Amino acid sequence: MKYALWVAAFLLAMFQLQPALAQGNAENLVKQAVAAEGGADALRGLQGLAIKGDAKFWEPGQSFAPDGEPRFLGNATFAITWDLANGSARIDWVRDQKYPDPIILKYVETLTPTLGYVTDEKGSQPMSGIREAAQLRELERTSPGLLVKALNDSKNVTDAGSQKLGARSLPAVSFADGGTTFIVLFDPKTHLPAAIRTRDDDNIHGDSNYDLVLGGWKAVKGAQIAESLSYRIGDVEVAKLDYSDVSANPAIAADTFAVPDAVKAAAKPVATSNVPYQWVLRRLFLTRFTDTDNVFFPNGGGLKLVELAPNIQHAQTGTANNLIIEMKDYLVVFDAPYGELQSHAAIAAAKAKYPGKPIKYLILTHQHMDHTGGMRTYVAEGATVIVPAPDKAYFEKDVKAPHTVVPDDLQKKPRTPEIIEVKDQMTIKDDTTEIRLYFITNPHVVGMLIANVIAPNTNIVYVTDLISPRGPIERTEGTAAVGTFLRKNNITGALIVGGHGTTVKQADMTEQLAAK
Repeated sequence: MKYALWVAAFLLAMFQLQPALAQGNAENLVKQAVAAEGGADALRGLQGLAIKGDAKFWEPGQSFAPDGEPRFLGNATFAITWDLANGSARIDWVRDQKYPDPIILKYVETLTPTLGYVTDEKGSQPMSGIREAAQLRELERTSPGLLVKALNDSKNVTDAGSQKLGARSLPAVSFADGGTTFIVLFDPKTHLPAAIRTRDDDNIHGDSNYDLVLGGWKAVKGAQIAESLSYRIGDVEVAKLDYSDVSANPAIAADTFAVPDAVKAAAKPVATSNVPYQWVLRRLFLTRFTDTDNVFFPNGGGLKLVELAPNIQHAQTGTANNLIIEMKDYLVVFDAPYGELQSHAAIAAAKAKYPGKPIKYLILTHQHMDHTGGMRTYVAEGATVIVPAPDKAYFEKDVKAPHTVVPDDLQKKPRTPEIIEVKDQMTIKDDTTEIRLYFITNPHVVGMLIANVIAPNTNIVYVTDLISPRGPIERTEGTAAVGTFLRKNNITGALIVGGHGTTVKQADMTEQLAAK
């Protein structure tokens, strides 16, 4: 009996000791890293930094093939004036964008702890609250003072066990820094931080590691600064920054972070919840971010139904659209842009317009994230999903991906949908309306569907990206591919309806649709 009591007491003591050992290990990892970075005094001595460098950007959600090579977006040069002591930074960008449209963009991002704004040739505009929140998080992630902050706040540092980084397993700690939890992975040989991780929601892949992988360490005023910064979502690189020149404690002009009065008057508070970090950051990399807290439509806008026929509605947002078609007993919806927020809006609009009719089919024209990020919401609604070949396996993974970081409808109400893959043609029809789906060879993606919707007095062609009616339309390989499709299938007199933009008559695009 005494032996049993001794064993129980020993096990209880060991159980109580484990958290203390883990806490001690976490603190030691942080202390070793701070020492490897030059020591707390050297890091605190960095009151500011002046940095010049270049950058490259990629987007896996815009790849030519599902899960294929990320699309290269473009190059950039930058100059950062960083007031570390006060948490402010100014970044001067020159972006040489290659995709989706070649363009040179010059602008300045100014961030302070309470607001951010962007300055270009048109003037200065405040950042949206979600953009401010996302960029302030990234500024903190990159800061050479992050681990000193963790050292001084040990109660918010815990052991994170062993974490995978590529093929390596590295010791790690978790640091609760305000509203953000950073997971810091350490190189066991150098003790330097190897990566700084957050757990983010990706609209397609769900719960994902977003990593800043650090390298190219260099001494700057006694402190070690990483000059190679690789940003990765699920081990796929989406941004690469290389510092070419770093100087410590530069003289910073008094007006460097001055906020124009007009910006102050219009500025939004930094968002503290519901920040779609990956959407913000990666749309910024793409230079296609709509700087609004409405997320998927511009300020002053919204989702509106534009009636093309009594049973056909173009759900326009100012960014990416849906097409809603009423059949006799059900609804068909084309595309699921952005994410659950837009899908909820489109579904609510469809149900209000056509009450009592379920959404039977969701047709995805192609796999790109700006047209498919809200697919799971329709699956939760009970829809069958129709996709072009070879996308079926890609969307099967999308359906199965856990979304616990930001739980969505499908996470809360799981179901496995039927996913139909179209390799050539498919038709959905009833007594009055016929939807003809065609696989179209095109320069944008390996698999794409284009639709011809025929109803009484109605002839519509729904197309995404190859034609986007929003201002003058140039003749491109994309418009030529649509022209080839129209001629092959003897389609004339159609109204071309865009997955982006509005509509344009086929007759008004004769030049653009001509063979190249």
